[in-house]
Amino acid sequence: MPWSSEQKEKSREKILDSAVDLFSRRGFDNVAIGDLMQAAGMTHGGFYAHFGSKSELYKQAVTQAARRSAVSKLPEETLSAEDRLAKLLAGYLDISHVQQTNPPCPLAFLATDVANREGDVRSAYTQVFRRLVALISRQLPIESGSRRETALALSAMMIGGVAVARALNDDRSVEQLLDACRKAGLQMIEKTAGKKMPRP
Repeated sequence: MPWSSEQKEKSREKILDSAVDLFSRRGFDNVAIGDLMQAAGMTHGGFYAHFGSKSELYKQAVTQAARRSAVSKLPEETLSAEDRLAKLLAGYLDISHVQQTNPPCPLAFLATDVANREGDVRSAYTQVFRRLVALISRQLPIESGSRRETALALSAMMIGGVAVARALNDDRSVEQLLDACRKAGLQMIEKTAGKKMPRP
């Protein structure tokens, strides 16, 4: 009996979720299609019913990871724009994100891996990065002439902070790095917003 479109979509989502998890942990070259399908609870042969290649899956996994991570949405609307941004910063630069307890952001988890991939994969990564910059920029005061520069700097610091923290093997150093990035990020927000932000 042929699968319904709903069943096929559910299977595709399971493969994508497995891809996000495994690619984030191991990188593209260290994940085989068999690994992906086993993690999704499916057989190897079913892969090509959903994706033309592992590279195609990788590209779509970048977008899928962004949709599931903290970069896809801001905290509750009841907060001021600056407070929402501060909360996004704190959540992103949290140890649970580094340890992949929360859905991983592909910008931090796949940065070095994507640099060695095909152009379409890098294009997907670039689009996700631009969305993060735009998301942050929208929370900064319109009158600030340095909105985009601040948004770019904040984005790069958040992504770089998590990427470096993942590579460290000393918990104390990880916590110190994340704390330093959070403080520096709040200082950027304060400078642009013209007000003091509460410290966690």
